[in-house]
Amino acid sequence: MTDTPPDHLSNDPRSPFYNPSVLERGIGIRFNGVERSNVEEYCISEGWVRLPVGKSLDRRGNPMTMKHKGQVEAYYLLPAPDSAE
Repeated sequence: MTDTPPDHLSNDPRSPFYNPSVLERGIGIRFNGVERSNVEEYCISEGWVRLPVGKSLDRRGNPMTMKHKGQVEAYYLLPAPDSAE
């Protein structure tokens, strides 16, 4: 088993790309060489991230997002839990 994050991940529970077990470990995103901590969704193979636009909210109270294209690198913040423990 490889220790690489999924190709497409979202932190919105309504999304089909939401995965709570992956999000528990923490995902770090480097977008165009800059560390980003406010990424709502990303896709490595297509090369985009969704970032919130200021403090704007949609009618459901979720942050308004904008898709930005570029080089996306994802990595885990915490190591994988050992199966022997």
